[in-house]
Amino acid sequence: MLVAQGAAVQFGALWVELSGPAAGGALPRGRGGDLRGGPPGGSGGPPPFRGGRGQGDFRGSGPPRGGPMRSGDPMRGGGPMRGGGRGGIFAEDVPAIIPSRLSDANTSKVIESFNTPAADPNRPLRPGYGTLGEPITLRANFFRVRVPSGPIFDYTVEITPKTPKTDVNSVKARLFFLLEQSAACEPFLGHIAHDRSERIVSAKKLPQPLNISVPFYEDGEKGPQTGATVYTLSITLKRELDIESLTKFLNAEVGSRDYNTLPIVSALNLVLQQHPTRTGVRVGQNKYFFPTSSRYFQLSTGIVAFQGFYTSVRPISEQLAVNVNNCMTAFIQPGNLADALFTFGRNTSGAMPSLPEGFAKSVKVTTNYLGYKMRKPIKAIASTSASNTFFNCEEFGGRISVETYFLKKYKIKLKHAKDLPVVDIGAKRTNYIPAELCEIEWQAYHGKLSQTETAQMIKYACNPPRFNAEAITTDGFALLGMNPVKTPVDGFNIGVDTEMAVIPGRELRPPRLTYSKGNANVKNGSWNIMDVKLHRGAVVKSWGVLVVRDGKDILQSSDDARLKTLVTRFREKLQRSGVQIPGGLPNSVLMTKPLQALQDASREAALAEIRKVLTTEIAKAGNKKPDFILVLLSHHDNYIYPGIKRMGDVDLGVHTIHMQLSKALGDERKQDQYLSNVCLKVNSKLGGINHLLDPGAMGWLTTQKTMMVGIDVTHPGPGSRKGAPSIAAVVASVDDNFVQFPASLRIQKPDPNRESKEMLSELRDMLVERLILYETKNKMLPQRIIVFRDGVSEGQFDIVIREEKAQILEAFQKLNTAERGPEPYRPLFSIVICGKRHHARFYPTSSTFADKNGNTRPGTVVDKGIVFHPDAILFDFDFYLQAHAGIQGTVKPTHYTVGSNDFSYLYARATKAVSLIPAAYYADLACERGRYYLNEYMVDGKASKATSSGKGKSDQEEERTRVFNAARQAWGQGIHPDIRDSMFYI
Repeated sequence: MLVAQGAAVQFGALWVELSGPAAGGALPRGRGGDLRGGPPGGSGGPPPFRGGRGQGDFRGSGPPRGGPMRSGDPMRGGGPMRGGGRGGIFAEDVPAIIPSRLSDANTSKVIESFNTPAADPNRPLRPGYGTLGEPITLRANFFRVRVPSGPIFDYTVEITPKTPKTDVNSVKARLFFLLEQSAACEPFLGHIAHDRSERIVSAKKLPQPLNISVPFYEDGEKGPQTGATVYTLSITLKRELDIESLTKFLNAEVGSRDYNTLPIVSALNLVLQQHPTRTGVRVGQNKYFFPTSSRYFQLSTGIVAFQGFYTSVRPISEQLAVNVNNCMTAFIQPGNLADALFTFGRNTSGAMPSLPEGFAKSVKVTTNYLGYKMRKPIKAIASTSASNTFFNCEEFGGRISVETYFLKKYKIKLKHAKDLPVVDIGAKRTNYIPAELCEIEWQAYHGKLSQTETAQMIKYACNPPRFNAEAITTDGFALLGMNPVKTPVDGFNIGVDTEMAVIPGRELRPPRLTYSKGNANVKNGSWNIMDVKLHRGAVVKSWGVLVVRDGKDILQSSDDARLKTLVTRFREKLQRSGVQIPGGLPNSVLMTKPLQALQDASREAALAEIRKVLTTEIAKAGNKKPDFILVLLSHHDNYIYPGIKRMGDVDLGVHTIHMQLSKALGDERKQDQYLSNVCLKVNSKLGGINHLLDPGAMGWLTTQKTMMVGIDVTHPGPGSRKGAPSIAAVVASVDDNFVQFPASLRIQKPDPNRESKEMLSELRDMLVERLILYETKNKMLPQRIIVFRDGVSEGQFDIVIREEKAQILEAFQKLNTAERGPEPYRPLFSIVICGKRHHARFYPTSSTFADKNGNTRPGTVVDKGIVFHPDAILFDFDFYLQAHAGIQGTVKPTHYTVGSNDFSYLYARATKAVSLIPAAYYADLACERGRYYLNEYMVDGKASKATSSGKGKSDQEEERTRVFNAARQAWGQGIHPDIRDSMFYI
């Protein structure tokens, strides 16, 4: 029997509610490794750009925590919008009545209706609703949408002649803007919406045929010039979207399961998002920001953060709703490009001023020297100024400088002809423009934020639940054009309820946890381990210490008393926790020479020094390598820590445990807690067991041999080199306690197909590795397998079934060998989807069931009211679970199909319930560890500067291939055999 994604753990006649993990968690997911704790906070960035041109937002110093309060500022209330703001419960004085459609009697009828269609093992029907836990009433950021009774008419738009390939999106967007200004379109404006590309939806039938001619002219021009290109937009009816069929589907009527909601839901999104598309800045699919109406927060020079709003229509139980949530992203401050270049300054070589790579690759500029506004991305920043950049110009008799050309052609005398570079904004060919003629407008920043910028962003984004809820229902609704309703929403007779959805939830109790000695008193999703012994301590035969002297040398000698005290206390902490480790000082205490004298861009010389010290010591040890090396860092950057991890995991085959000396040498109480946390990692890496669930909480899972699997993929980020690989991880339990999860790692070429890029290309072989290790440890293969799949969006469920399920079945077939007997190996298995990429948020309706910061409490689960899937809203077996405490900001639950609340307490690296079930969490950590092995490709910005974009398409593809092949060679055989079967990544 196959139990695929969505089936819960449905083994035979037994169905157990896996009450599943949730949001945020004890540690930031997949970041920080041994150096967890996040980057230090800051108090605003450097002062913004200096004086005086363009829109002027670069001038002056401004307040350190936010921009000026402009008139009409919707973020009213004074003071910076930060986490410490108003507490309390959102709308606590407003009665919260759960609608009758969500009553037990009504939802039971829905479940009964599922008995009619034949069951599909790939997408099982919901078997029921949960009953465990204390019932609670919640609000959710979903707002009912009233849809029109009649059909919505769906049209395709064909544009002739074809728009230029080099600027197709902006030209199309401009054409749709001009279409709205045309007299031919005026009668329809109140009841149409479009995607600015190829689709129009209308509340009324449009005449057919409908061909509208649009003469093209740029923004800023008074009208089309003589000889301007005239485009024809042919608007053709594609289909009528039937509201009645949608209603049947939402009511789960028999025969409606296969109804595709996507066309009508996307049409309604076009309508509801038309107003913010016109008045705001869209970032991604559904996020809107309003720079002229909102407050900004300075992150660093030229980069600010804006609060915006996410909005998306979703089918929920028996109705449609619009999901509205707060969001924040980084923007580039507007101003003159010359000012920006002077602000960032000259580099040490005395060359022309330039922009930081992330800034340069993000920015688009506008120019007006032609008499109208032209908006172009910067293709490259030259190394020469306008006075010494030359090109051939027939109009002026041959070779001419950019400075002379602009003087003769446009009568513009440049102020910075000699001290600023020109920029290339050409599409097909070079087009050099003086920087002082370029203006930067509000636009999203697409570079990678630094640690300090990220810390600032988090600080400003972490607002309490009540603050966020009030922002959504007041400022959000107004800016999005939902209250009061703006055209064309009213033209479609669409209404949006301004009250948040009221839904039933449950609060689950935490499981009991066991240690070999002492008790864990779980409170608010966490517990203390000061007086307990780990369930099974690892055995340490030998260990070593490496002091990395980098930057400020806190320790300068191996005889330093502070070093000896720290090492002794750490060894004593391990012993008290139950780890078997020899007494006295470790076998070796190593120190590098000062690394600050070996500074270079990528720290290659510093890493070479560390490698020499480690390899010399490992060579002395021969076959008796230390079980782990404690690495003490006085400084942390983006190269040293990843470099040491690669040395240990890949090159030398020895576990490395890192400590920050600034934390490890703190006051005694904080030091003890810090050492306890590091102790958890040592024990897990070396095969120990930190704590277990009470046997009663997992008895059902051990009735047969069961293996838990976690799968994730990580992709190159904004700062990665073009062609850098994706990294896939598969972790799997090897014990009946589900605490040890060794991993398989692979690199894979990023798939240009957006639908498939999240899929694992070598899942079969990775799973075979995990199954063989399980068999080695347990003398048999697992009879049941539960796969926890992270990193998959809702629209990719079917792709997982089609592509990854097939590879899982192939892995089983690979183990059908004569040595294993005549019966084919075919275990039961479930694929469980773990989703964090969603915008559902829950708000307590009473302080009785709220955390002190106004969040819902750990164990909050929701399986009624807003559970959905875009293809099969009421049929998938999904729910939301918040297993952890929301320490700051508004807590985010995890969307499961399905998960387990109890297992959220088994994460080995913390004494807290975590937001994501450990199997999936571990896969994420393993992916991040894999990034360290290719750090020069993942964090190297050399190939990401604006100048690299000057290459042609074929050259860029060749460069990507070269980089990928180089990364594959650098990856080699991956994890060293000596630690491959351990939790090396924890």
